[in-house]
Amino acid sequence: MGVAQKTSPEPLVKSPAKRSKFAGETRLARVRRARRINRELAELYPDAHCELDFRSPLELLVATILSAQCTDKRVNEVTPKLFARYPSAEDYAAANPEEMEELIKSTGFFRAKTKSIIGLGNALVAEHGGEVPGKLDQLVKLPGVGRKTANVVLGNAFDVPGLTVDTHFARLTRRFGWTTETDPVKIEHEVAALIPRKEWTMLSHRLIWHGRRACHARKPACGACAIAALCPAYGEGETDPTRAAKLLKSPSQMAP
Repeated sequence: MGVAQKTSPEPLVKSPAKRSKFAGETRLARVRRARRINRELAELYPDAHCELDFRSPLELLVATILSAQCTDKRVNEVTPKLFARYPSAEDYAAANPEEMEELIKSTGFFRAKTKSIIGLGNALVAEHGGEVPGKLDQLVKLPGVGRKTANVVLGNAFDVPGLTVDTHFARLTRRFGWTTETDPVKIEHEVAALIPRKEWTMLSHRLIWHGRRACHARKPACGACAIAALCPAYGEGETDPTRAAKLLKSPSQMAP
């Protein structure tokens, strides 16, 4: 689950004819289109969910930290041994850094992640009785935890709606014309104004699934996209249906 950073959007080929269809779109029209896209994606991905494996808020929190600049698939290969070795916040706090680094090495940036996770364990023990808090303002004060990670945990472990602005979410919301922002917090606030709060967590899953499977960064499968008629960015990728279908990815085709 890549982290959305404050960077310029990916350079994309413009599709003037398609974009002109949405030129001058009113705010009300944008809200209606955004909600229709959400409904269409709900039908397309009825099983959309967090693809990180976890059994508790602590496991999800650690897995989400590991997912920075790493695929969920790779994280899921690492966490069974990690969770077995460190079942509690106290265990993370007392962890040997070199031992943890070896366990999570394949997720990348393993030294920084080890420091964050051990720091997380210490903070949870010292400030929260070893339990993961269920409030945004408390989560973002923990080592290695930003708004994206906090919203993942809140939405999937505590059933508190939140928008997970990762690289897929940011890319798709710009392509959909929901925002022009590149800052994750600004994107979160603009999208929150378009979609009902109760839908935020599931919208996040749907956008991430669509980004991984169809609306890729460099070669979006426009011609095989179920919401092409609602997308101002149609034409930035392959529009031929047959060729576009070959660009679609299933979970088994995701990069390790």
